[in-house]
Amino acid sequence: MKSVAWKFAVVACWLCLAGLWCALSGCQTPPELAAPQMTLSPYDQSHGELLWAVAPLRNESATTTVDPLATSDKIVEAIEQVQGVRCLPMNRTLETMRAIRMPMLRTPADANRLAEALGVDALVVGAITSYDPYDPKIGLALTLVPRTTSMNGVATVDTGKLDARAVQMSPTEITPIAALGEPSSSVSLLFDGKNQAVQMDIRNYAEGRADKVSAAGWRRYLRSADLFAEFAAYRTVDQLVQQETLRLARLHPKPKQIKPGTSEKTTASASDRGHN
Repeated sequence: MKSVAWKFAVVACWLCLAGLWCALSGCQTPPELAAPQMTLSPYDQSHGELLWAVAPLRNESATTTVDPLATSDKIVEAIEQVQGVRCLPMNRTLETMRAIRMPMLRTPADANRLAEALGVDALVVGAITSYDPYDPKIGLALTLVPRTTSMNGVATVDTGKLDARAVQMSPTEITPIAALGEPSSSVSLLFDGKNQAVQMDIRNYAEGRADKVSAAGWRRYLRSADLFAEFAAYRTVDQLVQQETLRLARLHPKPKQIKPGTSEKTTASASDRGHN
């Protein structure tokens, strides 16, 4: 009987050690993964993704502690997360500016010249309007300058099946729907880490990007100026793309749908009676 009891004691001891080892080595069930928020571009992609570039941001804040180039890199990274749009690295833009002897952008003509030298569909220009790494707080203002008709969001017309109305409404390099080389969409946002609406937005942004098991979790974006700038860049680019979505919706409104059983002639007659 003593030998049996001793064997049970040994087995129990081994089970306890195994449980302790499993707890220390992280044998617990892994947390469920969640996909992070993504931004979808509104442009036609039948011929591939569009290519953007970011001009170095201007520092219009009241502090010199901010690094404009580092923040510009955050904007590039945020654009790279937009589905349907790619962005040139910041170093590529800086090298091109040195090649064409452009120390900084001063006029809209400079923006057009840089976009043409880079060979991109659009150039993003902007500024840092406010910055505090300790609060944290950051303000960003971005403007999108289109260069090609791909930014108008219309697929190229098939020359084998030309349609007069489609040709008339389709943008070309000669008569584009939206003026190229002029600002199309702009956004200016201020992110204050003390604002609870901003904190809620950060929590949503961190879903799928921050470790749920970590004690810091989504709050690490409030404790790091670098991560806070990453969030602000993503949200500002997201709003810029939303502005582009609205712009294209105004350029290409959907035709009014007629209820089944009602002809266009009947609808027009009813409208005429309403005016009489």
